[in-house]
Amino acid sequence: MTSARVSQRIGSIAESATLAVDAKAKALKAAGRPVIGFGAGEPDFPTPGYIVEAAIEAARQPRFHRYSPAGGLPELKQAIAEKTLRDSGYEAQASQVLVTNGGKQAVYNTFATLLDPGDEVLLPTPYWTTYPEAIRLAGGVPVDVFAGPEQGYLVTVDQLEAALTERTKILLFVSPSNPTGAVYSPEQVAEIGEWAASKGLWVVTDEIYEHLTYDGVPFTSIATAAPALGDKVVILNGVAKTYAMTGWRVGWMIGPADVIKAATNLQSHATSNVSNVSQMAALAAVSGPLDAVDEMKVAFDRRRKAMVAGLSAIDGVNCPTPHGAFYAYPDVRELLGKEIGGIRPATSAELAALILDKVEVAIVPGEAFGPSGYVRLSYALGDADLAEGVGRIQEILATAR
Repeated sequence: MTSARVSQRIGSIAESATLAVDAKAKALKAAGRPVIGFGAGEPDFPTPGYIVEAAIEAARQPRFHRYSPAGGLPELKQAIAEKTLRDSGYEAQASQVLVTNGGKQAVYNTFATLLDPGDEVLLPTPYWTTYPEAIRLAGGVPVDVFAGPEQGYLVTVDQLEAALTERTKILLFVSPSNPTGAVYSPEQVAEIGEWAASKGLWVVTDEIYEHLTYDGVPFTSIATAAPALGDKVVILNGVAKTYAMTGWRVGWMIGPADVIKAATNLQSHATSNVSNVSQMAALAAVSGPLDAVDEMKVAFDRRRKAMVAGLSAIDGVNCPTPHGAFYAYPDVRELLGKEIGGIRPATSAELAALILDKVEVAIVPGEAFGPSGYVRLSYALGDADLAEGVGRIQEILATAR
């Protein structure tokens, strides 16, 4: 029950489960415990040096000590438009770009701008934990469309059609996916996009993991794969994952000029401009080479294979091979109800709590992303920690009876 001192709207929001797990792991580490954290989706690499140098130089310039346009520095907006044409094949003008305080603000701004109370959003599930909360904050209704491991965590047009109602306004589309690492094929992306266009829906597409795909699997932007969508598409993105810049807090949304103007109005009252120093760092990132992400991908790919092999070796764990992002999303339904370390977990939340308590490994339960029975592990951490953490999980789950 929420205190009457807090509004119902804010009191009903669930905290970010991924950040909560990460915070608990870091608190235990600070207390001297040997915790291994698989919770946060955060590259363990430093931000590339040339980006840091751009920030240092910007901090020395008095013009960046002042307010700047709420929608973003003009030079960064132009660079984001050019980067989007390069990477997504989508042509946009600088006036169609809004620079935000991280990808989360782009998500919130988009739903707040497009949704009226009662509007429904088709939400392929498992989903990133922030999406449904941002939809509800805007007065919208998230409609889960679940795809399990049997179909590679990829929803179908038939499933989307079955969930469609007269209140449906938006399809949220994410590929590569957080939390599953699933990547839709170019043909699937085009089919889903054309279906959405035929129903007159908006598509909001989160492309923040665009550069993190493996096994030769391509990234495909729905904005270009389905031309029939016209301008009823909003692209969300940011520098956090590609350039190891999670703490710099720079994201963006790209959409029709009227939508971007309205979202910029909202941001002008909510936060005003993003830190100018961070914006200049982001300018160096999006204007520069992709060498840094290519180097990170080599490590992520190695860790991906090691994690899938280690988890798949555990009886009762089904771990599909992810083809994007840096997460594994194993199915642990067979373990629920079994005795593990003297406890019988009935849900994946209870299983995650047991693993943290017994072997000091932090993972995120499936309840944060949709139905119980699954867990998410990030492999964006060092090789030694990954091996140690998976080894501990193997050890405790081997006791399942």
